[in-house]
Amino acid sequence: MSLPVIEISSPELTSQDPAKQDPASNTTAATNANLASSSHQAPGKRLWKRFKRHKLGFYSLIIFVSLYVFTLAGELVSNDKPLVIYYEKQWYFPLLKDYPEAEFGGNLPIQADYHDPFIQAQLDKPGNFVLYAPNPYYYDTLNYFSETDHYPGPPDHDNKLGTDIAGYDITARLIYGFRVSVTFALGLTLVGTILGIAIGAIQGFFVGRVDLVTQRLIEIWGSMPELYLLIIFASVFEPTLSLLFILLSLFGWIHLSDYVRAEFLRNRQLEYVKAARALGLSNSQIIWRHILPNSLTPVITFLPFRMSAAIMALASLDFLGMGVTAPAPSLGQLLLQGKENLDAWWIALSAFSVLVLTLLLLTFMGEALRNALDTRIADEQPDAEPQADTILAPLKTGAA
Repeated sequence: MSLPVIEISSPELTSQDPAKQDPASNTTAATNANLASSSHQAPGKRLWKRFKRHKLGFYSLIIFVSLYVFTLAGELVSNDKPLVIYYEKQWYFPLLKDYPEAEFGGNLPIQADYHDPFIQAQLDKPGNFVLYAPNPYYYDTLNYFSETDHYPGPPDHDNKLGTDIAGYDITARLIYGFRVSVTFALGLTLVGTILGIAIGAIQGFFVGRVDLVTQRLIEIWGSMPELYLLIIFASVFEPTLSLLFILLSLFGWIHLSDYVRAEFLRNRQLEYVKAARALGLSNSQIIWRHILPNSLTPVITFLPFRMSAAIMALASLDFLGMGVTAPAPSLGQLLLQGKENLDAWWIALSAFSVLVLTLLLLTFMGEALRNALDTRIADEQPDAEPQADTILAPLKTGAA
């Protein structure tokens, strides 16, 4: 004899009003939904999402890129030549072509000096049109018609940040000096990163005799006094950006190769690498497709800090007199002039402010990037902070 089965259904068990649900469970469900949605995102998108959560680093990136793009167009912002000239029913573009003074009513076949009062008077005649850059000075412009009779000159109407000891406009030298420093740092970081990854990957993947011999050679090369070599080359050859770039590139990859080597030594023992070997993939395929993408975390993290070190290296060499020579734009040269001319406070203050701002922006970017790549931090933190009622809901429920 079988007993009848009685089904008991309760609205409280089968269905529940969403408005009466536990707020803590809502928070858990939202977090799980974020986890599920983020797990299907590409790694690059997840990294960018985590990076944007660090507001200071994100805004620093925007400011830094904006400043660099601004200086890349430096000729449109600070130049001693007009951008466009309409003179006697004819168009001229001095940024693209040099015009002789005879083109604008002069008698000499030499290149026109657009700061010359005679040329300015010719261009200001009725019917003509001239469009100047906001700052009418290039980084090596010497205004022979300036009313200032001594240099360095303080800030005035013509030179908003003053002039240096040679009479060059400081505003123009800061714009072009920032561009040179950042471009130099980008190139040095790129070359050093490529060399560090290549040498570290070879050591960490092939190990054995290759790793042993290469490591001994790196130790010997790294023990060479880099500063003394720079002093010797600076005394023998004329210091140029190209020479400094080559010399610094010879040593800029050593520390990075150690990190890449350590990552390769760790990752080559993992199961996915053994599976790739079992499938018959070549060494190059295993390195580029499998191990290298999983070994780039320290490389990416160090990029902003390596750029900061490159900018400081160039500024330090220029400050010590072993870098580029005038009239090449340089932040280090301005710092040196500020030290030697303490009464000309505008030189050191402007150069120091630009250099500190640049290093701070790169530091904030590096901190944000490091936190975004840190696996110990929760990958999918909610974008919005939980409300106080949601946090206290479990306590209220227990108290009830």
